Amino acid sequence: MTMKEKLSKENLISLLSTKGEEEQRLFERAALVKKQHVGNKVYLRGLIELSNRCQKDCFYCGIRRSNRSLHRYMLSHEETMEAVMRAYEGGYGSVTIQSGEWNSPEFIAWIDRIVREAKQATNGALGITLSCGEQRKETYRRWFESGADRYLLRVETSSEALYRKLHPNDNAHTYHERLKALEALRETGYQVGTGVMIGLPFQTIDQLADDLLFMKRIDIDMCGMGPYIEHPDTPLYAHREKLLSLEDRLQLSWKMVALLRLLMKDINIAATTALEAIDSNAREKAITIGANVVMPNITPTSYRPEYLLYENKPLPIANDDGEGELKSLERRLRGLNHVIAYFQQGNSARYEKRIQAGANTRI
Repeated sequence: MTMKEKLSKENLISLLSTKGEEEQRLFERAALVKKQHVGNKVYLRGLIELSNRCQKDCFYCGIRRSNRSLHRYMLSHEETMEAVMRAYEGGYGSVTIQSGEWNSPEFIAWIDRIVREAKQATNGALGITLSCGEQRKETYRRWFESGADRYLLRVETSSEALYRKLHPNDNAHTYHERLKALEALRETGYQVGTGVMIGLPFQTIDQLADDLLFMKRIDIDMCGMGPYIEHPDTPLYAHREKLLSLEDRLQLSWKMVALLRLLMKDINIAATTALEAIDSNAREKAITIGANVVMPNITPTSYRPEYLLYENKPLPIANDDGEGELKSLERRLRGLNHVIAYFQQGNSARYEKRIQAGANTRI
């Protein structure tokens, strides 16, 4: 297949199955496209894991409502703002506020306050990504008008049949509500991100190819996806014998990153933490073949062991506020001819073009 050929579903299936020299050629092509369209800058999103309280009960997630073995926490407002300001003063162009899903009036007002105060304290210079699950369109609008720039809502799979196997069969966990939420985010004006898990039980290569085409079809601005890693306190753990090996899930994840870069040349793609749960150098590999965003964890260290979505989550050395990780990452990226874009928000080039053109693509 040449560089100019259209990536059909059949092509994607073939490339997701490739190994050896053909796989390496795929990675080289993706690296070239990345260099041409987004360059060698890597943008920072300081990750603040606000709370592991969640009203959803997804079968794959370690902070699901029914996990009684988990100690629940919520950062104080002061702790949250301290993390925000450390990120800003340390050169992060953006932060990501992530939490379990909650839609009480108190939670909605708290997120709103965080966004407003973060923007005010940084004179609007700090980019803010929210990842707080499905909310009403009015809530999305409120947060957007207060200053939130981006919203990440992972669909986890574009297959409705597989989605049903990952969630309880009730009105709180429907595939169509997820799609409606993504549409509401786009209509509100956010830079919209989504993503999928790679290597799930019951998942096929055909479905992963569909995932890539789904993200292209809804015209996302950013993507966060990575390997599925099981958690023992979840229902999906019972199906772990059906899983690919961790190495195979990692290889598939790299190929998904590379292929998405070929499909969507100018979006932001995160090198996710889940990659590092398998291989400590996996994030850097993802950057060389297509990713251009990293999300160092800047949550206060005492809380991080409680935000375990999956097993083997990389945890920091005691009392490391993220600075040590960042310096190490900077050194490794320099060896790969990449640079960290300090003090830059790193908005999606695709989003910027859409805004300039006045487009409003519907899902």
